[in-house]
Amino acid sequence: MILADKIMQLRKKAGWSQEELAEQLGVTRQSVSKWEGAQSMPDMEKILQMSRLFGVSTDFLLKDELEAAEPDVAPDEPALRRGSMEEASAYLALRRAAAPRMALATFLCVLSPVALIGLAYLSESARFPLTENAAAGLGLCILLILVAIGVAIFLSCGRGTRDFAFLETEPFETEYGVSGMVKHRRRAGEDRTHRLNTVAAMFCILAALPLFAAIFWGAAAAYILGVCLTIVLAGVGAALFVYTGTETAAMEKLLEDGDYTRARKRSSSLRGAVSVIYWLTATAVFLFYTFGPRGNGQPQYSWFIWAIAGVLYAAVMAIVRLLEGRKR
Repeated sequence: MILADKIMQLRKKAGWSQEELAEQLGVTRQSVSKWEGAQSMPDMEKILQMSRLFGVSTDFLLKDELEAAEPDVAPDEPALRRGSMEEASAYLALRRAAAPRMALATFLCVLSPVALIGLAYLSESARFPLTENAAAGLGLCILLILVAIGVAIFLSCGRGTRDFAFLETEPFETEYGVSGMVKHRRRAGEDRTHRLNTVAAMFCILAALPLFAAIFWGAAAAYILGVCLTIVLAGVGAALFVYTGTETAAMEKLLEDGDYTRARKRSSSLRGAVSVIYWLTATAVFLFYTFGPRGNGQPQYSWFIWAIAGVLYAAVMAIVRLLEGRKR
C-alpha cells in the first residue's frame, strides 16, 4: 500500500474530510487531494505531523507495504481484544449524541423534589385548594414521573453502547491511529470542556445563595423558594458536569486513562457492589424514616436524606478507592 492510499485510509478512519485534515496540517485541501491521488508527495515535516496526528510511525507511512505488527504476547496470556478505528469513531459519536440527553436526565432527577416541596408549602398556607395529603400525593407523583423519565433516558442512552461494554471491563489494544485520533479530539475540546466545567462549578457554588438569602429573610415563603431555587441551580450545575463528563469518560475509556486504567478495571466490581449496597441502604432509610412505625408519613419533609446520602457517597467512594490502592 503506497503513501497516498495510507493517507486516505487513515483520514477516513478518523472521520475527517480533506478540508479538516488540511486545516490541521496547515495546508490547502488541494494539497491533500494531490497527496491522496499520488500526484505529489508531502514533505518530511508534513509526514511527521501526520504520524503524530494519526498516532502511527513514520516507517508505517513511508514503507510501501502495510505490515501489521504482531503484538508481543506471552504464551500463557490470552490475546487482547483489538479496537478498530471504526469502533472508536462510532463509540465517540454515540457518546457525543448521548451527552445532552444524559444531562437532561440528570437535571430531571435533581429537579424532581421541587414540586413536592412547593405543593406541601402551598397546601399548608391555604393558598392552594388541596389538602396536605393530596398535595403530598400529587407532589410525590410528579417526583416519580420525573425520575421515571430520567431513568428511561439513561437506559435509552446505554442501549446503543452494549457492544462497547468491554471498554469498561476488559484490557484491550487499539489499531494504528486510534490513540492519536482520540488524543487529538481531547486536545481540541479541552478549552470548551474547561469552560463548561467552570460554569458548572459556579452554578453548584452559587446554588447555596438563595438558601442563605431565604434564611436571612426569615419568611417561610422565602425559605421554600430558596430551597427550590437551590435545587434548580444545583441541577443545572450537575447537568453540565454530566454533559462534559460523558464525552471525557468516553475518551478515557478508549485511552485506558483516568478512571479506566487497567488496574482500576480490575477493581471496578468492588466499587459497583459498594455503590449498589449504599443506595439500597439509603432508600431503605428514607422509606423507614417516612413510612415506618414511627415515621412522619410526609415524604416532603424527608428529602434531606437524599442530600445527606449524596454527600456521604463521595466520601464512601473515596474510602473504597483508598482501600483498593493499598491492596495494589
